[in-house]
Amino acid sequence: MLFNSYIFVFVFFPICLLGHYGLLKAAKPRAARVFLTAMSLWFYGWFNLSYLLIMVCSIAGNYLFHRLLSRKELLDCVQGETAQHGAGKRTLVFGSAARLAAAVLAVALNLGVLFYFKYFDFFLDTVNGVFGTAFVLRGILLPLGISFFTFQQISFIVDTYRGEVQNCPLDEYALFVSFFPQLIAGPIVNHEEMLPQFQALGKKKPDWEQIAQGLALFVLGLAKKTLLADTLGAGVDYGYANLAALGRADACLVILFYALQLYFDFSGYCDMAVGLGRMLGIEIPVNFRSPYKAVNIVDFWKRWHITLNRFFTKYVYIPLGGNRKGEGRMYLNLLLVFFLSGLWHGAGFHFLVWGMLHGTLYAATRFWQKRVRRKTDAADTAKDRTGLAGRVGSKIMTIMSQIATFLYVSVAWVYFRAEDIGQANALLLTAWKGELKKISLDLAECLQPDEFWYVIKVLHLDNLSFSRYLLMFLILAAGLYFSMAGKNAQERTARLKYGPVSAAALVVLTVWCILSFSGVSTFLYFNF
Repeated sequence: MLFNSYIFVFVFFPICLLGHYGLLKAAKPRAARVFLTAMSLWFYGWFNLSYLLIMVCSIAGNYLFHRLLSRKELLDCVQGETAQHGAGKRTLVFGSAARLAAAVLAVALNLGVLFYFKYFDFFLDTVNGVFGTAFVLRGILLPLGISFFTFQQISFIVDTYRGEVQNCPLDEYALFVSFFPQLIAGPIVNHEEMLPQFQALGKKKPDWEQIAQGLALFVLGLAKKTLLADTLGAGVDYGYANLAALGRADACLVILFYALQLYFDFSGYCDMAVGLGRMLGIEIPVNFRSPYKAVNIVDFWKRWHITLNRFFTKYVYIPLGGNRKGEGRMYLNLLLVFFLSGLWHGAGFHFLVWGMLHGTLYAATRFWQKRVRRKTDAADTAKDRTGLAGRVGSKIMTIMSQIATFLYVSVAWVYFRAEDIGQANALLLTAWKGELKKISLDLAECLQPDEFWYVIKVLHLDNLSFSRYLLMFLILAAGLYFSMAGKNAQERTARLKYGPVSAAALVVLTVWCILSFSGVSTFLYFNF
């Protein structure tokens, strides 16, 4: 089920709200958790019942491992609460080994399931290409959200092994994994963020200001998806389907369109997820914080897909030694993290290229920050940086750094969107030294929403020679402003003064989005 669908807006979520708060008002918090879990399973099963079976089996299997790792006998052994001599000492060794084996097996099974559904055909295709074999690809369908809920459960198992979580009830664990606002495309939440909130349900009255903020966030996210991301996506789809017909300007526009499409698509989903959670009294962690305002690639990854970066840092980078085993090892660990990040996003060598483009620049930026920047900052301490010239120079440098980071990220996104490396290279080559010609009218017409074109006609601008290009550049300018200069949805809703004017604006925006539902698509991150 999509957030941007009639069934969700008019049936599913109203039932969810009424049932949830009805059970909480009746002082039945556990029933409310079970109800939310059931609604989440309905939400997920709406896509495909076989997907639901896979997720239910995954939840059941991981919960059994959690209970095994939480057994008092094993915990006592590891914590040294048993005797330290003789048979007791042997129990300690056995208990530690048993818990480690159970944790490793649980993680391996999770990764095995993910490998089968997401990478098995890619593996066979690679073997066929390298060794000339003829293994038949199985055409395995990728269950939606499997990368997200698999990583989430891996983190839960590892935290259980570390003793950070113990004896979680089944109703709380099932809701932790399946909670529908963040089930399909994240964020990848941790137990310490969610379980205390599930346990606290019903202990306080509904916060109407929080609910109003949640509704505003949902509407703004919906607008990002339906009005901006899908409009830009039409131009992207045309560009990638007609590479041979593109000129240099067309190719550059397609690259920009996709950078903005992905931004508003993912940002819109994240805003809707947080908004839905708030309306239900649950605070979901922010996963997206104006990444195109980043001044370098390190800053970008503090803002884009924040929880995935956190997962790799806690469960891969730090266990590998982080920066504790020398500078060279640190850079190697960083490259490995970005290699895995590319692989996580998709089964294809173009995703690995995307990951390594980010990883290489990330490592280089860290090197610059540790060596060059430190010397530069030391040299600048004697200079006056508080005057008008200093402030203007600093602002200019910030803007230039922001633009350079955005352009690099946009070029890297080409490998993220393309079907393979060859297609990505072809688009980039066209953008670099393609034919200099007038922007394609067919490309421009992809960005002509009917409601905007009606305004053009009312203003009698449709007869102008550039009228078909006007809307395209207005949408592009709006996308660049909202992503790189304007306040994000979190900032807007935090300062929003709720009254007749804001309510009317949200109603108009909601109706506009709903009228656009027939032409919207699934979220891009559903594919990962």
